[in-house]
Amino acid sequence: MTVHPRSRPRVGHIQFLNCLPLYWGLVHTGTLLDLELTRDTPEKLSEQLVNGALDIGPITLVEFLKNADGLVALPDIAVGCDGPVMSCEIVSRVPLEQLDGARVALGSTSRTSVRLARLLLAERYGVRPDYYTCAPDLEAMMREADAAVVIGDLGLRAYLRDLPEPGLEVHDLGQLWKEWTGLPFVMAVWAARRDFLDREPETVREVHRAFLASRDLSLEEVGKVAEHAARWEVFEPPVLEEYFTTLDFRFGARQLEGVSEFVRRTAGEEGGYPADVRVELLGSAG
Repeated sequence: MTVHPRSRPRVGHIQFLNCLPLYWGLVHTGTLLDLELTRDTPEKLSEQLVNGALDIGPITLVEFLKNADGLVALPDIAVGCDGPVMSCEIVSRVPLEQLDGARVALGSTSRTSVRLARLLLAERYGVRPDYYTCAPDLEAMMREADAAVVIGDLGLRAYLRDLPEPGLEVHDLGQLWKEWTGLPFVMAVWAARRDFLDREPETVREVHRAFLASRDLSLEEVGKVAEHAARWEVFEPPVLEEYFTTLDFRFGARQLEGVSEFVRRTAGEEGGYPADVRVELLGSAG
Protein backbone atom coordinates (compact mmCIF):
# COMPACT_ATOMS: atom_id res chain seq x y z
CA MET A 1 0.00 0.00 0.00
CA THR A 2 1.35 3.41 -0.94
CA VAL A 3 -0.29 6.44 0.59
CA HIS A 4 0.86 10.01 0.01
CA PRO A 5 2.28 11.45 3.28
CA ARG A 6 -0.33 14.20 3.49
CA SER A 7 -3.04 11.54 3.23
CA ARG A 8 -1.59 9.27 5.91
CA PRO A 9 -4.79 7.92 7.47
CA ARG A 10 -5.41 7.92 11.20
CA VAL A 11 -6.30 4.31 12.00
CA GLY A 12 -7.35 2.67 15.27
CA HIS A 13 -5.97 -0.55 16.77
CA ILE A 14 -7.70 -2.41 19.62
CA GLN A 15 -5.19 -3.43 22.28
CA PHE A 16 -6.72 -6.86 22.78
CA LEU A 17 -5.41 -10.22 21.63
CA ASN A 18 -8.52 -10.78 19.53
CA CYS A 19 -7.36 -8.10 17.08
CA LEU A 20 -3.76 -9.24 16.76
CA PRO A 21 -4.40 -11.31 13.60
CA LEU A 22 -5.79 -8.22 11.89
CA TYR A 23 -2.63 -6.20 12.60
CA TRP A 24 0.22 -8.74 12.72
CA GLY A 25 0.52 -8.88 8.94
CA LEU A 26 0.74 -5.11 8.67
CA VAL A 27 4.07 -5.22 10.50
CA HIS A 28 5.42 -7.97 8.25
CA THR A 29 4.45 -6.26 4.99
CA GLY A 30 5.67 -2.79 5.98
CA THR A 31 2.16 -1.38 5.58
CA LEU A 32 2.22 -0.15 9.16
CA LEU A 33 4.57 2.64 8.08
CA ASP A 34 1.78 4.08 5.91
CA LEU A 35 -0.62 4.43 8.83
CA GLU A 36 -0.86 6.77 11.79
CA LEU A 37 -1.85 4.10 14.29
CA THR A 38 -3.64 4.76 17.59
CA ARG A 39 -3.85 1.94 20.13
CA ASP A 40 -6.59 1.94 22.76
CA THR A 41 -9.61 0.10 24.16
CA PRO A 42 -12.67 -0.63 21.98
CA GLU A 43 -14.69 1.98 23.85
CA LYS A 44 -12.16 4.79 23.41
CA LEU A 45 -11.42 3.96 19.76
CA SER A 46 -15.14 3.97 19.03
CA GLU A 47 -15.42 7.45 20.52
CA GLN A 48 -12.42 8.69 18.52
CA LEU A 49 -13.84 7.39 15.24
CA VAL A 50 -17.19 9.01 15.95
CA ASN A 51 -15.74 12.39 16.99
CA GLY A 52 -13.33 12.56 14.04
CA ALA A 53 -10.04 11.91 15.82
CA LEU A 54 -9.69 8.78 13.66
CA ASP A 55 -10.43 8.32 9.95
CA ILE A 56 -10.72 4.53 9.88
CA GLY A 57 -10.85 1.97 12.63
CA PRO A 58 -12.64 -0.60 14.71
CA ILE A 59 -15.88 0.37 16.37
CA THR A 60 -18.06 -1.70 18.64
CA LEU A 61 -21.24 -2.86 16.94
CA VAL A 62 -23.51 -0.85 19.23
CA GLU A 63 -21.60 2.38 18.60
CA PHE A 64 -21.60 1.74 14.85
CA LEU A 65 -25.38 1.31 14.90
CA LYS A 66 -25.80 4.53 16.89
CA ASN A 67 -23.66 6.46 14.39
CA ALA A 68 -24.38 4.59 11.16
CA ASP A 69 -25.30 7.74 9.23
CA GLY A 70 -21.71 9.01 9.40
CA LEU A 71 -19.90 5.71 8.87
CA VAL A 72 -19.34 3.11 6.16
CA ALA A 73 -18.41 -0.43 7.22
CA LEU A 74 -15.56 -2.31 5.58
CA PRO A 75 -16.81 -5.65 4.22
CA ASP A 76 -15.26 -9.02 5.09
CA ILE A 77 -13.50 -7.79 8.22
CA ALA A 78 -14.81 -7.81 11.79
CA VAL A 79 -14.26 -9.44 15.16
CA GLY A 80 -16.96 -11.89 16.08
CA CYS A 81 -17.79 -15.52 16.59
CA ASP A 82 -19.97 -18.32 15.30
CA GLY A 83 -20.27 -20.18 18.57
CA PRO A 84 -17.87 -19.67 21.49
CA VAL A 85 -15.87 -16.46 21.46
CA MET A 86 -13.62 -17.44 24.41
CA SER A 87 -13.09 -13.84 25.54
CA CYS A 88 -16.54 -12.41 26.35
CA GLU A 89 -17.86 -14.08 29.47
CA ILE A 90 -20.39 -13.84 32.27
CA VAL A 91 -18.77 -15.04 35.48
CA SER A 92 -21.33 -15.89 38.16
CA ARG A 93 -21.63 -17.48 41.60
CA VAL A 94 -25.12 -18.78 40.81
CA PRO A 95 -26.96 -20.08 37.74
CA LEU A 96 -27.91 -17.24 35.41
CA GLU A 97 -31.63 -17.74 35.98
CA GLN A 98 -31.06 -16.91 39.66
CA LEU A 99 -29.62 -13.43 39.01
CA ASP A 100 -32.92 -11.56 39.22
CA GLY A 101 -32.26 -8.54 41.47
CA ALA A 102 -28.65 -9.59 42.03
CA ARG A 103 -25.69 -7.25 41.66
CA VAL A 104 -23.96 -7.67 38.28
CA ALA A 105 -20.77 -5.76 37.50
CA LEU A 106 -20.25 -4.59 33.93
CA GLY A 107 -16.69 -4.09 32.73
CA SER A 108 -16.39 -0.66 31.15
CA THR A 109 -14.46 -1.55 27.98
CA SER A 110 -17.14 -2.71 25.50
CA ARG A 111 -20.70 -1.51 25.17
CA THR A 112 -21.60 -4.29 22.72
CA SER A 113 -20.67 -7.18 25.02
CA VAL A 114 -22.49 -5.45 27.88
CA ARG A 115 -25.59 -4.95 25.72
CA LEU A 116 -25.49 -8.59 24.61
CA ALA A 117 -25.15 -9.81 28.19
CA ARG A 118 -28.10 -7.69 29.33
CA LEU A 119 -30.19 -8.92 26.39
CA LEU A 120 -29.44 -12.58 27.11
CA LEU A 121 -30.13 -12.25 30.82
CA ALA A 122 -33.41 -10.40 30.24
CA GLU A 123 -34.88 -12.35 27.31
CA ARG A 124 -33.29 -15.78 27.53
CA TYR A 125 -33.12 -16.13 31.31
CA GLY A 126 -35.91 -13.75 32.34
CA VAL A 127 -33.92 -11.88 35.00
CA ARG A 128 -33.46 -8.19 35.79
CA PRO A 129 -30.23 -7.80 37.76
CA ASP A 130 -29.03 -4.66 39.51
CA TYR A 131 -26.28 -3.56 37.09
CA TYR A 132 -23.41 -1.19 37.73
CA THR A 133 -20.40 -0.22 35.64
CA CYS A 134 -16.84 -0.46 36.96
CA ALA A 135 -13.26 -1.01 35.89
CA PRO A 136 -12.54 -4.45 34.42
CA ASP A 137 -10.89 -6.18 37.38
CA LEU A 138 -12.54 -9.55 38.00
CA GLU A 139 -11.32 -9.99 41.56
CA ALA A 140 -12.61 -6.55 42.57
CA MET A 141 -15.84 -7.07 40.63
CA MET A 142 -16.62 -10.33 42.41
CA ARG A 143 -16.02 -8.72 45.81
CA GLU A 144 -18.94 -6.38 45.12
CA ALA A 145 -21.22 -8.44 42.86
CA ASP A 146 -22.79 -11.85 42.32
CA ALA A 147 -21.76 -11.88 38.64
CA ALA A 148 -19.55 -9.93 36.26
CA VAL A 149 -19.27 -9.38 32.51
CA VAL A 150 -15.63 -9.46 31.37
CA ILE A 151 -14.15 -9.25 27.89
CA GLY A 152 -10.82 -9.25 26.07
CA ASP A 153 -7.76 -10.72 27.74
CA LEU A 154 -9.55 -10.71 31.11
CA GLY A 155 -12.43 -12.63 29.57
CA LEU A 156 -10.05 -15.16 28.03
CA ARG A 157 -8.43 -15.78 31.40
CA ALA A 158 -11.88 -16.39 32.87
CA TYR A 159 -12.74 -18.80 30.04
CA LEU A 160 -9.56 -20.72 30.85
CA ARG A 161 -10.69 -20.92 34.50
CA ASP A 162 -8.15 -18.41 35.83
CA LEU A 163 -10.62 -17.20 38.45
CA PRO A 164 -10.33 -15.31 41.76
CA GLU A 165 -12.33 -17.88 43.74
CA PRO A 166 -13.43 -21.53 43.39
CA GLY A 167 -16.88 -22.57 42.26
CA LEU A 168 -17.57 -19.73 39.85
CA GLU A 169 -19.57 -20.47 36.70
CA VAL A 170 -18.28 -19.12 33.37
CA HIS A 171 -20.73 -18.59 30.50
CA ASP A 172 -19.49 -17.69 27.01
CA LEU A 173 -21.61 -14.92 25.47
CA GLY A 174 -20.95 -16.10 21.91
CA GLN A 175 -22.07 -19.62 22.74
CA LEU A 176 -25.18 -18.37 24.55
CA TRP A 177 -26.14 -16.24 21.51
CA LYS A 178 -25.51 -19.09 19.05
CA GLU A 179 -27.63 -21.52 21.08
CA TRP A 180 -30.42 -18.95 21.30
CA THR A 181 -30.51 -17.67 17.70
CA GLY A 182 -28.46 -20.08 15.60
CA LEU A 183 -26.52 -17.09 14.22
CA PRO A 184 -23.00 -15.65 14.41
CA PHE A 185 -22.40 -12.58 16.53
CA VAL A 186 -20.35 -9.53 15.56
CA MET A 187 -18.60 -7.69 18.39
CA ALA A 188 -16.86 -4.99 16.36
CA VAL A 189 -16.68 -3.86 12.76
CA TRP A 190 -14.13 -1.78 10.88
CA ALA A 191 -15.46 1.43 9.43
CA ALA A 192 -14.43 4.63 7.70
CA ARG A 193 -15.88 8.01 8.43
CA ARG A 194 -18.13 8.95 5.52
CA ASP A 195 -16.53 12.39 5.21
CA PHE A 196 -13.05 10.81 4.98
CA LEU A 197 -14.29 8.32 2.39
CA ASP A 198 -15.67 11.19 0.32
CA ARG A 199 -12.29 12.97 0.42
CA GLU A 200 -9.98 9.95 0.17
CA PRO A 201 -11.86 7.02 -1.42
CA GLU A 202 -8.77 5.26 -2.73
CA THR A 203 -6.97 5.59 0.60
CA VAL A 204 -9.89 3.86 2.32
CA ARG A 205 -9.84 1.07 -0.25
CA GLU A 206 -6.09 0.62 0.14
CA VAL A 207 -6.37 0.43 3.92
CA HIS A 208 -9.19 -2.10 3.54
CA ARG A 209 -7.10 -4.25 1.20
CA ALA A 210 -4.15 -4.03 3.57
CA PHE A 211 -6.22 -5.26 6.52
CA LEU A 212 -7.65 -8.15 4.51
CA ALA A 213 -4.15 -9.17 3.42
CA SER A 214 -2.89 -8.87 7.00
CA ARG A 215 -5.70 -11.06 8.30
CA ASP A 216 -5.15 -13.69 5.61
CA LEU A 217 -1.40 -13.82 6.23
CA SER A 218 -1.92 -14.07 9.98
CA LEU A 219 -4.35 -16.96 9.66
CA GLU A 220 -2.04 -18.77 7.23
CA GLU A 221 0.80 -18.40 9.73
CA VAL A 222 -1.32 -18.58 12.89
CA GLY A 223 1.29 -20.68 14.70
CA LYS A 224 3.84 -17.88 14.29
CA VAL A 225 1.30 -15.28 15.44
CA ALA A 226 0.55 -17.36 18.54
CA GLU A 227 4.26 -17.81 19.34
CA HIS A 228 4.83 -14.08 18.94
CA ALA A 229 1.92 -13.20 21.24
CA ALA A 230 2.98 -15.75 23.85
CA ARG A 231 6.23 -13.83 24.41
CA TRP A 232 4.38 -11.01 26.11
CA GLU A 233 1.18 -12.72 27.25
CA VAL A 234 0.50 -15.23 30.03
CA PHE A 235 -1.10 -17.62 27.55
CA GLU A 236 0.76 -20.51 25.92
CA PRO A 237 1.00 -20.70 22.09
CA PRO A 238 -1.48 -23.62 21.71
CA VAL A 239 -4.13 -21.68 23.65
CA LEU A 240 -3.59 -18.59 21.53
CA GLU A 241 -3.71 -20.59 18.30
CA GLU A 242 -7.03 -22.10 19.38
CA TYR A 243 -8.30 -18.63 20.26
CA PHE A 244 -7.26 -17.03 16.97
CA THR A 245 -8.87 -19.82 14.95
CA THR A 246 -12.06 -19.79 17.07
CA LEU A 247 -12.69 -16.09 16.40
CA ASP A 248 -14.63 -15.17 13.26
CA PHE A 249 -12.99 -12.29 11.38
CA ARG A 250 -15.48 -12.35 8.50
CA PHE A 251 -18.23 -9.84 7.80
CA GLY A 252 -20.45 -11.33 5.11
CA ALA A 253 -24.06 -12.37 4.64
CA ARG A 254 -24.32 -14.64 7.71
CA GLN A 255 -22.68 -12.07 9.97
CA LEU A 256 -25.08 -9.41 8.66
CA GLU A 257 -27.97 -11.76 9.54
CA GLY A 258 -26.63 -11.86 13.08
CA VAL A 259 -26.43 -8.06 13.18
CA SER A 260 -30.01 -7.78 11.90
CA GLU A 261 -31.24 -10.16 14.60
CA PHE A 262 -29.41 -8.19 17.29
CA VAL A 263 -30.95 -4.96 15.97
CA ARG A 264 -34.42 -6.54 15.92
CA ARG A 265 -34.09 -7.45 19.59
CA THR A 266 -32.44 -4.26 20.85
CA ALA A 267 -33.51 -1.31 18.64
CA GLY A 268 -35.47 1.55 20.10
CA GLU A 269 -34.97 4.35 22.54
CA GLU A 270 -32.93 2.26 24.98
CA GLY A 271 -30.72 0.86 22.22
CA GLY A 272 -30.06 4.29 20.76
CA TYR A 273 -30.75 3.29 17.15
CA PRO A 274 -33.92 2.69 15.12
CA ALA A 275 -35.11 -0.71 13.90
CA ASP A 276 -34.44 0.33 10.30
CA VAL A 277 -30.81 1.32 10.92
CA ARG A 278 -28.75 0.50 7.84
CA VAL A 279 -25.31 -1.10 7.78
CA GLU A 280 -23.79 0.44 4.67
CA LEU A 281 -20.77 -1.37 3.26
CA LEU A 282 -17.82 0.03 1.33
CA GLY A 283 -18.53 -0.58 -2.32
CA SER A 284 -22.25 0.05 -1.94
CA ALA A 285 -21.84 3.57 -0.56
CA GLY A 286 -22.95 6.13 -3.04
